[in-house]
Amino acid sequence: MVTTADVRRLREETGAGVMDAKRALEEAAGDFDRARSLLRERGIAAASKRSQRATSQGVVEAYIHGEGRIGALVEVNCETDFVARTDAFRQLARDVAMQVAAMNPASLLPEDVPEALDGEKEQHALLTQAFIKDASRTIRDLIQDVSAQTGEHVRISHFARFELGT
Repeated sequence: MVTTADVRRLREETGAGVMDAKRALEEAAGDFDRARSLLRERGIAAASKRSQRATSQGVVEAYIHGEGRIGALVEVNCETDFVARTDAFRQLARDVAMQVAAMNPASLLPEDVPEALDGEKEQHALLTQAFIKDASRTIRDLIQDVSAQTGEHVRISHFARFELGT
């Protein structure tokens, strides 16, 4: 039996709606890890359906590191200004800016990485890089999570990294 406390806990952890959390817990027979996984799978499927929607709102986030020696700018877009003002969306933009400053990606997608770079293309593409705060996840995973949580198409449209002396 799924309790309201269980539903509340899952909602707080995932940002899912009440009925989505309840259904996932019921389907997972009360197993929180399985319920989280179900919500994530459903969120990814829903996000792929939203991928063609226009993203004309969002934020430009700046991150400065190393006492002003390294800086990054990212433009993260969504469908509405309401979502652009949410904490989850703003945190995503901040995390992506930190990722760009730390990892210096060559492009957004692996297929756009120049052949001259050593290593796997996934290491040099922002969306497929391991997240600096949690190496088990990629930047694409973070975007999909926020998209599932907000119900909107979320994307990174531009990024730039600056470093003194380069």
